[in-house]
Amino acid sequence: MKNTALTDTHIALGAKMVPFAGYNMPVQYEGVNIEHEAVRTDCGVFDVSHMGEFLIEGEHALDLIQSVTSNDASKLTIGKAQYSCLPNDEGGIIDDLIVYRVKENTYLLVVNASNIEKDWNWISSKNTFGATMRDLSEEYSLLAIQGPNAVEKMQALSSHDLAGIKFYNFIVGDFAGIENVIISATGYTGSGGFEIYCKNNEVKQIWDKVTEAGAKPIGLAARDTLRLEMGYCLYGNDIDDTTSPFEAGLGWITKFTKKFTNSENLEEQKKKVLKRKLIAFELDEKGIPRTGYDIVDGQGKLIGKVTSGTMSPSLKKGIGLGYVSPIFSDFGSKINIQIRKNAVPATVVKLPFYKG
Repeated sequence: MKNTALTDTHIALGAKMVPFAGYNMPVQYEGVNIEHEAVRTDCGVFDVSHMGEFLIEGEHALDLIQSVTSNDASKLTIGKAQYSCLPNDEGGIIDDLIVYRVKENTYLLVVNASNIEKDWNWISSKNTFGATMRDLSEEYSLLAIQGPNAVEKMQALSSHDLAGIKFYNFIVGDFAGIENVIISATGYTGSGGFEIYCKNNEVKQIWDKVTEAGAKPIGLAARDTLRLEMGYCLYGNDIDDTTSPFEAGLGWITKFTKKFTNSENLEEQKKKVLKRKLIAFELDEKGIPRTGYDIVDGQGKLIGKVTSGTMSPSLKKGIGLGYVSPIFSDFGSKINIQIRKNAVPATVVKLPFYKG
């Protein structure tokens, strides 16, 4: 089990620690609902240093990134970030990731913790362009400072105008007394804020100053409820090696303005009727949907599976994502979630669940 540079800090704060993607991570401090509410209404900070970071540099760095990612990275100017995915040869998704353009020929790829080795091996195998690749995952830490008051509470920690950093843009500057950190207006909560990339020996100072400035420590359990309320996909649950971007509603990050892994087959798939689609649903009655629960029709026939589900702290009702046949995917469609012996009625809804 790996530790982040802040593991001892989390333990000292009384966090409940659990294994996650090979790391010893804080799942909660005071409780999921309290932490969830703090991010929705104020400001919280997550240690997400288990995420992976790859630096890709050189004259042909963009060529490599274009060949392995589904989105069009040529649209990135310096200081901009882009959500994308790594398609495999069979039509599925190796991982979803964020691509940052740091300099003219320097890009940072941020990947999921559980996929670091898989992603590295895959991208390396496609590097026929002579791009320089460095795995920085063990050297860097990542904090997500999220919530509507993040800008106001963190502004005193930086000489830069944090409010001026637009969504999916970033700067490299000073923060909490540390120089040359990436301050990125990204996150996976839907409540605004920043993600801070720094070296492992710098993160404790930043964490301390961020919490002193009023950010509440938040665990991974609340991170999951927050992302699910926005309908953001979680790799391993809602997307994996067998799901295509179009099934998962990620056609918007699949651009055929260039060739990439399996792009011809994916372009054909775009024209065809899908066998299944990822839907969002809300329970019409009391209950909590969980990953793996069956989705059934009015006659009890199996029509799909729940991929993510929870009791929404904001909506106070059961919500979830799952794959079903397209005929059940229209907004307003009635489905049932098999919760133990009960087929609990649910309605297919438009994302996000949480409207802000």
